Amino acid sequence: MRLPLWRLRGAALVLGAAVAACAGDATAPGTAPRPDDPPAPAVQGYLNPVYAGDFPDPFILRDGRFYYAFATNTGGANVPFMRSVDFVHWDPLGDALPVLPPWAAAGRGLTWAPAVLRRGGRWVLFYTARDARRGRQCIGRAVAASPAGPFVDASVAPFLCQRALGGSIDPAVFADADGALYLLWKNDGNCCGAAVSIWSQRLTDDATALVGPPARLVDRDRAWEGRLVEGPALWAAGGRYYLLYSANDYATDRYAVGYALCASPLGPCAKPGDAPILASAPGAAGPGGQSLFADARGDLWMAYHAWGRLVGYGAGGVRSLRVDRVAVDGDAVVIRGPTTTPQPLP
Repeated sequence: MRLPLWRLRGAALVLGAAVAACAGDATAPGTAPRPDDPPAPAVQGYLNPVYAGDFPDPFILRDGRFYYAFATNTGGANVPFMRSVDFVHWDPLGDALPVLPPWAAAGRGLTWAPAVLRRGGRWVLFYTARDARRGRQCIGRAVAASPAGPFVDASVAPFLCQRALGGSIDPAVFADADGALYLLWKNDGNCCGAAVSIWSQRLTDDATALVGPPARLVDRDRAWEGRLVEGPALWAAGGRYYLLYSANDYATDRYAVGYALCASPLGPCAKPGDAPILASAPGAAGPGGQSLFADARGDLWMAYHAWGRLVGYGAGGVRSLRVDRVAVDGDAVVIRGPTTTPQPLP
């Protein structure tokens, strides 16, 4: 029997980074709108891409009636971000992290894959940046008073960096049903001939430090994955943990999304199949860089990027922002996409 995830409510559904952004705080999904929130427009449907500009590795969260989207650096911004009242029409807001910490090297293509959560009255941004001294991509941590930033990272060293494994990139945060927080990431072994895996480790309740040993969740071990796995996104439903990840070369139409089933946020995990669950389609080449978010009704969506067209290696287009629904069929994850025709909103 196919059970749509967007019909699973309450304790049965624990989102990963999307719900972690609001877990335990006053602005969780379903709270009353603030007086300054604009009325939601009457949107009957949507058409991908919902933002046609360059917006790779998107992360979306909801705060009140606003949706905020954060992305890998483009257009001169370290962490470009936007705001929307319906996650279909977006207003660019500039740079969520206008100043990098002293350990991070500035430059195009060096600050990647942000994820944001709310903890203790502050908003925490985990992101990837280049360690200027050692030349490795590492994970940083910045804080702000609101999701609109600006986020500030006053650290003198990366929050996490597996330098012996090539570095650490693509942070994601998962909040379990008991409130426990976990940081997920990928070691950047494909930079330098090392093995590539996706990892998880417990975070303190205030998301200021890692505790306990890291756990290796999945490796690159399927033919369709090419040289790498990356971009983890974890959630739980019906007593199961589902780990989505991207794999293969992001600048080609071989980039795609797969998944694994996990016994806990620290594993063990197993991949149930040998093929991706979201792959290229006409008008949407190389879909991936995904994150999960809940709309105002509690329905589950996936944000991801894809090329509109590919000419040669990564040429002839941008990685635009797209959204589609998620469902499960038994243990199988079903992504309703990549869609390129008009779709209804709930």
